[in-house]
Amino acid sequence: MTSLTLLGIAGALRQGSTNRMLLREARAAFGPARQLEADLNLPLYDGDLESTQGYPAGVTRLYDQIAEADAVVISTPEYNKAPPGVLKNALDWVSRIKGNPWEDKPVAIISAAGGRGGGDRSQFALRLMLTPFQPRLLTGPELLVADSSNAFDEEGHLKDPRYRKVLDQLMAKLRAAAS
Repeated sequence: MTSLTLLGIAGALRQGSTNRMLLREARAAFGPARQLEADLNLPLYDGDLESTQGYPAGVTRLYDQIAEADAVVISTPEYNKAPPGVLKNALDWVSRIKGNPWEDKPVAIISAAGGRGGGDRSQFALRLMLTPFQPRLLTGPELLVADSSNAFDEEGHLKDPRYRKVLDQLMAKLRAAAS
């Protein structure tokens, strides 16, 4: 059996964010794989920058990671009822490069947010943003970690076994879609 490559994308830049913790949990639940992690610390998309300097190195690296991955898991926070700007900015930059690394790629979306909805609006908006790329978006089970600042133990693991069960099911589904 060939080894799978999983790309993890955290929609939060902060190293200690609950979405980074959730992404680590998802990567572990996915099982053995070559693990890639995206860096969304990119300049704001600017057509003038693109036309005068080309694509920033971080953008081409992200494009290549998406193309190389057999599957992608995105963990998004919810900022003002939507995904954070860094995530949208990364999608905008990648869309500018010829070709579509997302096409038919299995993608799972998970979220951790402070509110009681656990990022449900952010997930919905992100699905809309990804639609033009035509990935194979998994529709469920949905993992929406609410009150995320209290959802993880001191080691960064999910406390609630119900979240763990849904995450395990979703990552098994993502693995099957990538195989």
